[in-house]
Amino acid sequence: MGRIFEVRKSTMFARWDRMAKQFTRIGKEIAIAVKAGGPDPATNPALRRCFQNAKAVNMPKDRVEAAIKRAQGKEMENYDEILYEGYAPHGVAILVETATDNHVRTVANVKSHFTKGGGALGNSGSVSFQFKKMGVFKLNPTGLNPEEMELELIDYGLEEMGEGTGENGEEVFVIRCAFTDFGNMQKALEDKGITPISSELEWIPATTVPINDEQAADVSKLIERLEQDDDVQKVFHNMG
Repeated sequence: MGRIFEVRKSTMFARWDRMAKQFTRIGKEIAIAVKAGGPDPATNPALRRCFQNAKAVNMPKDRVEAAIKRAQGKEMENYDEILYEGYAPHGVAILVETATDNHVRTVANVKSHFTKGGGALGNSGSVSFQFKKMGVFKLNPTGLNPEEMELELIDYGLEEMGEGTGENGEEVFVIRCAFTDFGNMQKALEDKGITPISSELEWIPATTVPINDEQAADVSKLIERLEQDDDVQKVFHNMG
């Protein structure tokens, strides 16, 4: 019984750690969005996107409001968004999105994570050519007709659509568009009265690297190291 409790407790702490990381990430995204476009979501599409993503991970409303208030303060840090590129073990390409107020600290930490994880940090452009930056919208599939959606959204930049999984393992309807069409797609969905569960800008690999379970475990350890860093927002890979 004691062992079962320990396993459950460990799982619970892991879930809390993941949730705390998600809240921190979205808090930074809110700060960046408010600094760039102001605190009114009605006139700030980036902030509306943050609200959707906050809701998707069950971020409390008071924490969202506090993040907006902090972003308006003079003492708020200015975060720069920097993309790092490198390779994990077994030839898997890695992209690391960061939001930082200290470039020197961040690059040193990211390089250390790659080295200790058996990978190598690369130069700008060494990996990103293997990916395509896309807008990814996850929708509640209830009441949606895929064929009608395809016809309605193709003029707004729709490139891919299909089934997927949400933050809590639920079934979602996923649509993808080019990075440059993100705003058009966001507005098209809003005009149709569809509120996405989440909307993100993601790096989608053009091809994947096939690896076995043991090799995947090596890569996953590096990804986990990177994701635990406070300056890291998201990590993308082309592991097959």
